[in-house]
Amino acid sequence: MIDDTDFTGKRVLVVGGSSGIGNGIAHGFRERGATVHVWGTRTSAGEYDAADGSDLSELGYTCVDVSDADAIEAAPAPFANGLDVLVLCQGTVVYKRGEFERAGWDKVMAVNLDSLMNCARRFKSALLESQGSVIVVSSISGLKANIGNPAYAASKAGAISLTKTLGQAWAPEGIRVNGLAPGLVDTKLTRVTTRNPDRMAASLAAIPQRRAGLPADMAGAAIFLASPLASYVTGHTLVVDGGLSL
Repeated sequence: MIDDTDFTGKRVLVVGGSSGIGNGIAHGFRERGATVHVWGTRTSAGEYDAADGSDLSELGYTCVDVSDADAIEAAPAPFANGLDVLVLCQGTVVYKRGEFERAGWDKVMAVNLDSLMNCARRFKSALLESQGSVIVVSSISGLKANIGNPAYAASKAGAISLTKTLGQAWAPEGIRVNGLAPGLVDTKLTRVTTRNPDRMAASLAAIPQRRAGLPADMAGAAIFLASPLASYVTGHTLVVDGGLSL
């Protein structure tokens, strides 16, 4: 029987794959045979802590500041012989209403939106050669208001729109672009909620499945979208939120 989720021999780059959702996606592909490289923000892989959801074992690693377009262009190619799947999972947030200020807004938009296009542009030629795919990780925050975080919500809405537009533009060339929109996933970025018992209880009450998502849940969606099972899916963002947005 053919296993359409077997990625043996495939080359996968996960931008933002050093921790959280990106790390879960990276290991999801690795466990299915892919050779996986991740980009992160720290100088070396050894600087990450497993307690923060960072497992870089059996993954290649490069430090790249994706808020800097020139750094993206200058970064070495993750593989010497091409690329099959590009997962764009980079993201940041500024709490305490910091995104209403210019510095907070600019920081979030540079990472959460501008860098998506810069990374996609950087690797388009490699994806053309392999007839590969791009997976953009956005958020259900891009589908509604996000109290206190205007840049985060706007950037994720932009990511969903970018997924549609690149999906339409690049499909004739053989590159499929899709995305996934997580709900509440237990990572270091969401600890303001997951480590606060009252907030967490209120959040779980609003989720029909009554649990927070796991990075592994997001990995399953990404693997599907990159696989032949989704060969006729283009420009689509798959909501993966346990029903929170219903």
